[in-house]
Order: sequence, then structure tokens, then C-alpha cells
Amino acid sequence: MTATELKKLSVDDLNKKLADLKEELFNLRFQLAINQLENPMRISAVKKDIARVSTVLRQIELDTKEA
Repeated sequence: MTATELKKLSVDDLNKKLADLKEELFNLRFQLAINQLENPMRISAVKKDIARVSTVLRQIELDTKEA
């Protein structure tokens, strides 16, 4: 998911997306620990998505403080 797509979402949707991604990352790490992970690159992709969502949320927070 790109930052442009994330900027179109509401704050509630972004928070839900962030929670879902964190849960997915937990599950991926669990699968890695028990050697059932099929695609290890998915972990880094999910981490990057979490960072993107967090960045967009922070930008929205700063924009509302300025206004």
C-alpha cells in the first residue's frame, strides 16, 4: 500500500489498518519461530507498511495542531 492511498483514508481507518498490520507482523514472527513461514520477505514488507501508516498518522496529527 502506498502513502498516497493511505492519505485518502480516515484516521479511524488508519488506526484499524495499523492494528491489523501489527497483528499480522506478530503472526509472521510466530510462524518464523516455528519454521512455518513461507515468505520471509513478507516480514519486512509489513514493517514498511506499519512505518507508512504511522508516518501518515503523524502527518495528520501535526496538520491538525497547526490548524
